Formats: sequence, C-alpha cells, structure tokens
Amino acid sequence: QVQLVESGGGLVQAGGSLRLSCAASGSIFSINTMGWYRQAPEKQRELVATITSGSITSGSSSDYADSVKGRFTISRDNAKNTVYLQMSSLKPEDTAVYYCYARVLSTLMPGEYNYWGQGTQVTVSS
Repeated sequence: QVQLVESGGGLVQAGGSLRLSCAASGSIFSINTMGWYRQAPEKQRELVATITSGSITSGSSSDYADSVKGRFTISRDNAKNTVYLQMSSLKPEDTAVYYCYARVLSTLMPGEYNYWGQGTQVTVSS
C-alpha cells in the first residue's frame, strides 16, 4: 500500500502565500512524476503543476498551468518522498481543494500507478 498525506492548506487573504506539502509512504520502490491538482466547487479537477523525478545527470523538470505560472512553485525532496507547492500572490479564484498525486512503482506489484492524497482545502478571501 502507498499513502499520500497532504498538509498546509488553510485560509489566506488575497495576495498572501501558502505552502502545501505531500509526503508519500508505504511500499514504494520509486516515484516518477509527482504533482498537484485542484478542484473548485462545481468545477472539474484541473492540473496545477507537475515535477519529474530527475536523474543523476539531469535535474527534475516542472510544468505549470497557465493560471498559476509565475505565482506557484513546485519542488520535491526525493529522499523524503515529498512534494511541495509554494503558492504566492494568491487570488480568490485559487480557492479549491488541492490534491497531490504520485506515480509510484510499488514493491508489491509490477507497473507504475497513480496514488492520490485526501485533499487539503485552500481558501483565498478577497
């Protein structure tokens, strides 16, 4: 089994900052891509940011939704199996439940699978 536990959500005023964390644990052999999605009320879940694992010869690469470019930064600590999302210049439209995911190669079965966190609420007041 693989578990993802998120933390760091909360209520913040527009223009403020929050940092989300997501730690993966369990029967993990390796983690490929990690990332964050969000879902606002009555809207579809949308991709926020992703980050690859990188390699010995090259660092990880990241990608962002256009709506958060320049304001959000994704990073990861491979030794801790943890992904972070630093959110700055927050806007009311960033209000949503944020879900982390990790594409994991488990020690229990072949193949990579996506695992999800339980979600953390981010509310930005105007």
